[in-house]
Amino acid sequence: MREDIYSTAPNGTAARRGLSLRTVLMAAALAFLGGAALVGYLVWDGRLAMSERDLAAMMGETPSKPASSAPAVAPSPQAVASAPAAPVGAVAASGVDSRVAALEQRLARLDLQAAAAEGNAARAEGLLVALATRRALERGAPLGYLSDQLKLRFGAAQPVAVETIIRSAATPVTLDQLVGGLDAMAARLTEAPVNEGGWQRLRRELSGLFVVRHDDTPSTNPMTRLDLARLLLRTGQVDGAIDAVSRLPGAAAAGDWIVQARRYAEAERALDLIETTALLDPDRLRTASGQSVRQPSPAGPSPAAGPVANASEQSF
Repeated sequence: MREDIYSTAPNGTAARRGLSLRTVLMAAALAFLGGAALVGYLVWDGRLAMSERDLAAMMGETPSKPASSAPAVAPSPQAVASAPAAPVGAVAASGVDSRVAALEQRLARLDLQAAAAEGNAARAEGLLVALATRRALERGAPLGYLSDQLKLRFGAAQPVAVETIIRSAATPVTLDQLVGGLDAMAARLTEAPVNEGGWQRLRRELSGLFVVRHDDTPSTNPMTRLDLARLLLRTGQVDGAIDAVSRLPGAAAAGDWIVQARRYAEAERALDLIETTALLDPDRLRTASGQSVRQPSPAGPSPAAGPVANASEQSF
């Protein structure tokens, strides 16, 4: 009995060892099959990406190489980065161009405004010079520095007018002097000249007996004509006063007075032309530095009307 126990013990141990090995092998096979099934399912479901070479290695096959395959060129990071930058750069360039165009337009407007301001300032200065010259002539005062300003600003536009004003200022004649001179020789102007012959006196007396004239015709009475000359002179109508005095019986005694009155009238016309030039001349007026004013006057006519007439074309 004891021998049987000892004799069977090794066999039982061998049996237990054999059962354990089979179990391990079966478990390993099941695990391998389960893992393969899981991998196949994941690949089939798209959750696990496997290359052809890996799949062939798993299946125990050698992958076949294609006859001719060009190597895939991966895009460089610089190319990938520059691809979306092209439209962005174009948009930025167009924005810069629009800003530059806007700045150029603004600069052009500023240039026009500056030129207009400079031209208007030059016209205002020229008008002030003309007004100061008129006041000096009316008072009979010397021109002084105004002579140089007249030559500088108006010498190119109205040379004859400038020369007339300067010449009149050298021997000034005022309106008060003309009125006083007319009153001083009133008696001689209304009387017949001393050397008048008898026949001339008779004709003059007969012509004054019956006079037929229109209502707007000046009276032939010497005193009436003298009063008219005074009125015209005080209102600045020197040419009309000269005409009235020249029709008086003693007009021969007013020769010097008529010369002075005509010189005064010429100076007044020259001053009027200078003031008109300062206001309206489009291109011949000069600044204080002698530069031409290339700016149309805001109060001037349209360009089709042309520039102000030159003084040389008018008679003083």
